[in-house]
Amino acid sequence: MNPRKGTTMGDLAQKPLLDEAPTTHAGLLAWVEEVAELTQPDRIYWVDGSEEENTRLTDELVAAGTLTRLNQDLFPNSFAAFSDPADVARVEEQTFICSENKRDAGFTNNWMAPTEMKEKLRGLFAGSMRGRTMYVIPFVMGHLDAEDPKFGVEITDSAYVVASMRIMARIGTDVLNRITETNAFFVPALHSLGAPLEQGQADVPWPCNPDKWIVHFPEERSIWSFGSGYGGNALLGKKCYALRIASVMARDEGWLAEHMLILKLTSPEQKTYYVSAAFPSACGKTNLALLDPTISGWKVETLGDDITWMRFGKEGELRAVNPEAGLFGVAPGTGWGTNPNAMRAIAKGNSIFTNVAMTDDGGVWWEGMTEETPAHLTDWQGNSWTPDSDKPAAHPNSRFCTPIDQIDMLAEEYNSPEGVELSAILFGGRRKTTIPLVTEARSWSNGIFMGSTLSSETTAAAAGAVGVVRRDPMAMLPFIGYDAGDYLNHWVNLSAKANPERLPKIFLVNWFRRNSEGGFAWPGFGDNARVLKWAIERLEGKADAVETPIGFVPTGEAIDLEGLDMTPAQVEEAVKVDPAEWATELASIEEWFDNFGGSLPQALQSELSGLKSRLA
Repeated sequence: MNPRKGTTMGDLAQKPLLDEAPTTHAGLLAWVEEVAELTQPDRIYWVDGSEEENTRLTDELVAAGTLTRLNQDLFPNSFAAFSDPADVARVEEQTFICSENKRDAGFTNNWMAPTEMKEKLRGLFAGSMRGRTMYVIPFVMGHLDAEDPKFGVEITDSAYVVASMRIMARIGTDVLNRITETNAFFVPALHSLGAPLEQGQADVPWPCNPDKWIVHFPEERSIWSFGSGYGGNALLGKKCYALRIASVMARDEGWLAEHMLILKLTSPEQKTYYVSAAFPSACGKTNLALLDPTISGWKVETLGDDITWMRFGKEGELRAVNPEAGLFGVAPGTGWGTNPNAMRAIAKGNSIFTNVAMTDDGGVWWEGMTEETPAHLTDWQGNSWTPDSDKPAAHPNSRFCTPIDQIDMLAEEYNSPEGVELSAILFGGRRKTTIPLVTEARSWSNGIFMGSTLSSETTAAAAGAVGVVRRDPMAMLPFIGYDAGDYLNHWVNLSAKANPERLPKIFLVNWFRRNSEGGFAWPGFGDNARVLKWAIERLEGKADAVETPIGFVPTGEAIDLEGLDMTPAQVEEAVKVDPAEWATELASIEEWFDNFGGSLPQALQSELSGLKSRLA
């Protein structure tokens, strides 16, 4: 089958390339051969996803210096990795949507003509896996037994990627067998570190290339990633597939791929509600996904912390599933005080930590993990570190990669292929003023307007000025795989499929509002359950609200303050709508909407006009 075509390729030159391939899927075999011809690996290895395989690969990564095995008593079967200092985060400036027409990429994305980009990438990928193993990872986003399973195959020359993908997605033999049996379509996701090894050349612990490209071809549903071994640049099932490519699939097939968590709430009356929520980074998303409520009788469980795929069900209800199998969370700020549920999951082990600090007893630490800072650490760059050091011990974007089924509060519905019916959708940003603690949208269209104008103020963590308002529609700004106006139109048009009675209610939240003294107007963390309780009681028609020009906000008495050192008057301050602040906000929204040109939905222009007249 498919004999070699006379090229020399390390061990592969001695035998037909795909003789031992564990599939007969013609399209997959042809693609694997094409990539092998281009990249020239020494070996091809088909990933089976087994425990034995994972042990062997992680042992090899430890021997290579890529992984450090942690103290098994503290973090069983867990490892720390330390990247090249030039390979520590998503490279948004090198992330491209190469649609056939430039207009289809829109103003939020970088664009290059597909033929030009392919030519550039083929030049980079040529021989890029020489001296390395080419791993073929079959994976499925979501459930293998879903009605319409979404398959992918990632080809990579990084065993770190294989070990991390095993945590983040369902991978291996079962997936490959289903792809083969059903002759399924799959998203081809090609990744190379761009660090070929010549004969006798010593490897480095974290190979990568200064030239980095993360490229999506939406029409052919393919992903090419070159040069980075890190996170969302290299684990191509995550942002690349589950958001950028999936958002295009969702547009064409009539569903939504969103940057959202999913929560299950159970009331004291044992009624259950499901809520999804979209937050830009540094706005408390993981903390909300793993919420410990401070009000008695209410129970919170999680179904996911980052990505939600939503489809309308047979009765016009909106159903949500989490397509991921793991957590790939920012470590700093995740701690026993702020997020004990995440910490309990991490403590069970089976995790890969990247760019965190090491403790002297073979554990890991990062800023915010514990109240007390250790007296001595080895920082993420291998230097001796004490609390007097002038740099953080862990990189600000350091990560934990942990299986989701280790979360004690994981809802059993996570395992349901058809997902859960949503009762509410939350949009939330980080604003010191203007945006109330919580606002209920006046309608579905008004809720989409809230999502389309979602905003945060820049923090010291981002380059540039601090306190600048940045818009992030639906918290999807870096992840929309097509024109942003068309994306908002898709939200507007999809509701035509819905049963209006079953559409989720939409709320805008802002845990970061400041009071007149400059302190936080709301305690946040576990007390955010009180805001969720008000939202649920609004769905049930029980809770009081005040109509404002921007939507409905709670009365001072409507939020449950039992056990909280807070007064109804302070709630009223936290939800106040100030017309002077909103005059500035309107100007900012108009400036934002101008970017969309002719692709801005008319419904959102109408929402803006309505808001103007109500504020006037």
